[in-house]
Amino acid sequence: MAGGNLSPRQKMINLMYLVFIAMLAMNMSKEVLSSFGFLNEKLTEANLKSDVKNTAAFNSLVQKAAEQKEKYEPLRVKAENIQNLSSDLHNYIESLKLLMTEKLPDKKDYEVMDQSAFLDEYFFEGDGYSKVGKEFVGKIDHYRTTVEKLLGTDVQHLTTVLNERFTTADVKTREGKSKKWLKYHFESFPLIASLTNLTQIQMDIKTTQTEILAELLQGQLISDVSMTKYEAIVISEKSAFFQGESFKGKIVLGKVDPTLKPTSVEINGRKIADENIQAGQVLLNFPSGNVGENNIKGKFIFMENGKPVEIPISSTYAVVSKPSSAVVSADKMNVVYRGLDNPLTISIPGVSDNNVTASAPGLRKIAGMGKYILNPEMGADVTIKVTGKLPDGSSVSSSQSFRIKDLPPPTATVRMEYGSLRMPRESLAKATIGATYPDFDFDLDLAISSFKIKVPNQATVIVNGSKLDEPAHRALDRAKIGEMILIFDVKAQIKDNASIRLKNTIPVSIEITN
Repeated sequence: MAGGNLSPRQKMINLMYLVFIAMLAMNMSKEVLSSFGFLNEKLTEANLKSDVKNTAAFNSLVQKAAEQKEKYEPLRVKAENIQNLSSDLHNYIESLKLLMTEKLPDKKDYEVMDQSAFLDEYFFEGDGYSKVGKEFVGKIDHYRTTVEKLLGTDVQHLTTVLNERFTTADVKTREGKSKKWLKYHFESFPLIASLTNLTQIQMDIKTTQTEILAELLQGQLISDVSMTKYEAIVISEKSAFFQGESFKGKIVLGKVDPTLKPTSVEINGRKIADENIQAGQVLLNFPSGNVGENNIKGKFIFMENGKPVEIPISSTYAVVSKPSSAVVSADKMNVVYRGLDNPLTISIPGVSDNNVTASAPGLRKIAGMGKYILNPEMGADVTIKVTGKLPDGSSVSSSQSFRIKDLPPPTATVRMEYGSLRMPRESLAKATIGATYPDFDFDLDLAISSFKIKVPNQATVIVNGSKLDEPAHRALDRAKIGEMILIFDVKAQIKDNASIRLKNTIPVSIEITN
């Protein structure tokens, strides 16, 4: 292109080609810088979502520790220590990223972030590391070694992953030469590439937290299904016995399995006959004993891995001369709900059902021994009065108060799922919007009359019925991958009981995956 005797016109054409090629190279560089910037944004967004999930998982562990301290408190302490270490390293890296972009007028103008001078001067000094560079590597080393020590030797696969993710060992180049880790990853790189690299380390921290929390809970679940975790439970025919009666009841395991049968059972120093040892339970029949509290002591013996495993039995029961008060228990809850048929069992020990009477506003007797339905009226509580006629002709009376509560708000569902969901656009378009009461003691069938759908940067669409209509489909078609669609203001009512006014439904959010 530059040789030979060329005409002025040809020389001009050649010069234009050179300029054009140089411009293409500059544009390509800008596109690469922008790509790094967009990748950094995605990683940052993913980190925020991981924060939410990790916080929810840790809060769940904290709740379990509060409910079952001996089982989950050690796990909570370990998880909290790892969480603190992770937060410290994450925040340190975040402060470094802020320092890197401190003097940039536009933090999202990635095409100007092509210089490497900041970290080259900040991390390095001659052929070695600067004080800050050493501090940075030291913090990563501290995180890796301390988390590894907290994990111990029981989760070797996590330890291996931890060492791979947070290694600061020298790196071999393509030419087979050894290069310092910090130099290999950060020296002479454009500013935006280094920012993205730091955000990736933050992502590794979040991912490590997620995996550790999952492993801690899974390890406890595996431990829970061991034979050593079974509990023997004594169930008697009734809560108290008259003096002179025989105690009748059975012992079942905390986790009943029809295939389980103990090798032998001992109760109060006496071996139980083989015919009373059945799959998953042992039938009991022995004199009830003296008036007062009596103990049941013994053990189940199982064979596990060729070795006997003993499960202790320890329980008490009361022997009374005669009943002195009524027993009223709610079958499903400690409170009763306004507008619903609340099932109750009302009885007096030692008194037949036909000699027991109970009264309260909204209470009625139904078929079955001691079975009642209570549909509470106005007020904050209701008192049930019970009277029983004893075999000797005398009577005993008692009363029990229950709190009256309104129904909690239902939760909106998509494909019977609730909370924060992820699904393809096509699946959401075909899905049925519903409502439910998760973890509620009553099975209520809810009907949906309308709902609202909100797609980011678009107007809210009101939909009649439980399926997306045409305007909703158009809005959904314009949603971008990764955006959160909100289904809210779902109008629900109880089928066959539309008179009950339900509270505002809890929304459900859906992240579009494709």
